[in-house]
Amino acid sequence: MSQLVLLPHKDRSLARRHPWIFAGAVDRLDGRARPGDTVEVVAANGRPLAKAAWSPASKIRARVWTFDPAEVVDDAFFKRHIQAALERRQSIPELRYQDGLRLLHGESDGLPGVIADRYGDTVVLQLTAAGADRWRRAIIGALQRASGCARIYERSDSDVRRLEGLDAVTGWVLGTAPATPLTIVENGVRMQVDVTAGHKTGFYLDQRENRRLTRDLAADRMTLNCFCYTGGFSLQALAGGAAHVLSIDSSAPALATAIDNLALNPQLAAERAEWRQADVFAELRTLRSAGQRFDLIILDPPKFAPSAAYAERAARAYRDINVLGFRLLNPGGLLMTYSCSGGIRGEHFQQIVSDAALDAGRQARLLRRLAAPPDHPVALHFGEGEYLKGLLCQVD
Repeated sequence: MSQLVLLPHKDRSLARRHPWIFAGAVDRLDGRARPGDTVEVVAANGRPLAKAAWSPASKIRARVWTFDPAEVVDDAFFKRHIQAALERRQSIPELRYQDGLRLLHGESDGLPGVIADRYGDTVVLQLTAAGADRWRRAIIGALQRASGCARIYERSDSDVRRLEGLDAVTGWVLGTAPATPLTIVENGVRMQVDVTAGHKTGFYLDQRENRRLTRDLAADRMTLNCFCYTGGFSLQALAGGAAHVLSIDSSAPALATAIDNLALNPQLAAERAEWRQADVFAELRTLRSAGQRFDLIILDPPKFAPSAAYAERAARAYRDINVLGFRLLNPGGLLMTYSCSGGIRGEHFQQIVSDAALDAGRQARLLRRLAAPPDHPVALHFGEGEYLKGLLCQVD
């Protein structure tokens, strides 16, 4: 096995069990390794530290599989770790009966670059790193055995694969497409999931608990849902008895699916729902000019900062959208605002929202910090795993 030798004093992050080894920490690779091959990571003095997946095309040159230098990375390794990840979720009562559930959450489950979401009896697998791609067959086999799923669809088509020197890979790897559209029930609401063409793996499971909170807050409130996608927050607001829900998105296909989702739920008051295709930034300015105001606003924009390099530009976009949100709130109104950008840390996002309130001339209070549910765990030694950040604010 090839050895990845680190520069002096560059082993400190590994001592803290951080799983990424950046190019600037590497002295040399002794031996030959193909992308995705397992290499032994050693300190400058030769002391064994870990075993990791080699990725020469990426700034993250290696991602640690195990901090035990003696552990073997083979098919049995993935069987053990995938089974353990599913058992951890079964140990949490609120996760046991979810139709939609994240089964594997990358580094925080000890499986860098491996994401798996279950929708009913269908699992969607996403492999984003060279090591995960190298062990595709073992991962699929272990996932099928551990989950007992009828179908697995691979959605390894995220932009980050290009940074690893990998091409996109999509398609059914177990079973075939279901005969009818795939649907799940989330917090009592039926939702369609498009595993082949939808965002991410087909649905935003990371917002499940925040959508439930929206339902709890929405009663009798004039509600605005921005970047609504297929209507998850909107339908939960209707389920909670919102007086009216205006949902805005720039995607006509997403809005069409949202309308279909509403039709799947005849118990909801469809006459209280309004769907609008528009650029959210421009439409919020139009709403303000028209003098419209709301009691509850949800801002769940797309990823503005995929990495820290984009943080400054993203901060301006987050500030602008939150300024507009604050200005559209009635006195006592609630703002649920989110960032899914890994390049924006939690304290930075709160400062951005604070500055936005000042720019909007509103006095606001933080009622609650919002995050992903426990099927999206964050390893304590891997802060980058906490990509979803949210704030529930109330204005005077």
